[in-house]
Amino acid sequence: MPTPDLNLLRIFDVLLEERSVTRAGARLGLSQSAVSHALNRLRHMLNDELFARGPSGMRPTPRALEIATRIHGPLAQLHAALARSAFDPATSQRRFTLVAGAYGAAVLAPPLVRRLAELAPQAELVVSGYGGGLVDLLDAGAADFAVASVIALPERFAFDPLVTEDLAWAVSAGAPLARRRVVGLADLAATPHIGIERPDRTGDNAARGFVSRASWEDDGALERALAEAGLRRRIAVTVPDTSTALAVASRSEMATLVPRRLAGAWAEAGLLKLIAPPYPSPPVDIGLLFLKDRLQEAPIAWLRGLIQGLVREL
Repeated sequence: MPTPDLNLLRIFDVLLEERSVTRAGARLGLSQSAVSHALNRLRHMLNDELFARGPSGMRPTPRALEIATRIHGPLAQLHAALARSAFDPATSQRRFTLVAGAYGAAVLAPPLVRRLAELAPQAELVVSGYGGGLVDLLDAGAADFAVASVIALPERFAFDPLVTEDLAWAVSAGAPLARRRVVGLADLAATPHIGIERPDRTGDNAARGFVSRASWEDDGALERALAEAGLRRRIAVTVPDTSTALAVASRSEMATLVPRRLAGAWAEAGLLKLIAPPYPSPPVDIGLLFLKDRLQEAPIAWLRGLIQGLVREL
């Protein structure tokens, strides 16, 4: 099999990030026809379709993702070695992609958007939700960073701790629990709870050495405290994310366990009251996840420093 030249590999790498022939061509300064021709050459050389059209764009095949894990780092290092001095945030039109759940999107994204508008006004920020394929997104370069609470990760990844977050029980300001001067464990158990859906951690990511915190309750502290006291709780409703849990809590008499900083704006507006857990509740470390090799890319190193600076101001 002939070895693809660097230009073909670069086009393949950008296609993995953009998932669109049109966007890849615009980013590379090539016509759609040129990108399609390059893709067809690669398909022939590698004997694989590489991409299949889907409702959200071009979906990489398993073989394409396998190739991406091997070539993205070396290509990024080569590009950084040749173009490091060329990166200028003030004029860069680069697209940065951050994977984040409700916490990262609500707490980190707003100040990051403001700072990017000041320092890199022509850059684009894409904040995408978790879809289950986080390792593949980072490996393929389709995502630059992820905000997560990490339990275990493969050696090729780095994790920068950003904040240590306390958890609190949120209830509407008019709920019976909010009117109690002291809230005990029995009071909390007697209040219907809003659960947050727990993603499956036994899937492909976990099999590859990456495990993230499944929800704000998965440390088991509440369940252990209830068991020791001979109490049980009732989860009345389960919702897909923390933002939905806060919205439901503000319009009901139910309680939900959430990060204190995320619920702070709701409490300041008088919509919710925050109650400290009446049992030992460990804090949660939330940080920035990324591939170590990508720090050799000047834009990635710059954005990492920007995020770290923002967090110090929170």
